[in-house]
Amino acid sequence: MSDTVLRGLLFGGSVNLTAICGSELVESARAAHGLSHVCTAALGRLLMQTAMMSVQLKSPTDNITVVFDGDGAGGRLVAVGKQGGVVKGYIDDPFVELPLKDNGKLDVAGVVGQNGELRVIRDLSLKEPYVGRCAIADGEIANDFANYFVISEQQPSLVYLGVRVDSKTGAVRAASGLMLQPLPFCPNEDIAKMEAAAGDIAGLTKRLEQGESLEQVLNAVLGDMELEITESCQPCFKCDCSRRKLESALISLGREELTDIIEKDGKAELICRFCNSKYNFSEPELRALLNEALQKAEGSDYDNG
Repeated sequence: MSDTVLRGLLFGGSVNLTAICGSELVESARAAHGLSHVCTAALGRLLMQTAMMSVQLKSPTDNITVVFDGDGAGGRLVAVGKQGGVVKGYIDDPFVELPLKDNGKLDVAGVVGQNGELRVIRDLSLKEPYVGRCAIADGEIANDFANYFVISEQQPSLVYLGVRVDSKTGAVRAASGLMLQPLPFCPNEDIAKMEAAAGDIAGLTKRLEQGESLEQVLNAVLGDMELEITESCQPCFKCDCSRRKLESALISLGREELTDIIEKDGKAELICRFCNSKYNFSEPELRALLNEALQKAEGSDYDNG
């Protein structure tokens, strides 16, 4: 079952719908970071929600960054989404594991925390990015986003996110999400119908695990609400790091710090936080970057003169 994001409408256009099957996406993140069971669920939920939000971006240069800065055992969670549902992300402590909750479910709130801040930064290629923020509601991520949309964007939303992992291996068995956003003219009776379907929506990930497609489940759960699918795309976990970007980072350290690295270590290894890719630089390569840094500094001095 390949990953997909579906966008559509309910009730003839009074409710916007975005849904995701993100099993492969979340499994890619788990493999890249070596995530524990509970961190797979936590970061997976965040990545899928970010993917659903990022499919709305209009330009390839636009992006959305989401940060959960809470007091949970996992530390900070960060995700970045680009056009088409392409996402990357990380959690400060990807290996932390917590006991299951009393209901047998993974303790995502224990990883995220229940105190702290959720920030959403939308960089839409304008002069300044838009930054929205609100307090973390319960650390379960779906409720936190629903709370964020109401407080920061004045958009009531029903948000569901689910990740099912193998209890032994930790591999992702299924992952999905759904976001329903009524427009201002949506009748109260239509909102009541959506709320009444919340129990069925909560079984979305389990049904995907059992072999149904995302569209099949949506039709089964929301078909009587005049469901209309308008577009689809394939999301993925993909980092845009590169050797050249890391070279630029080293150059930005400046002459003194680069010289110090060369003299003390004679080499450098940089690791991308978003995907754990490693980039090694030998002493000759570092000296070439040092020369580049010096040339840039001399050019700056000349321009300032």
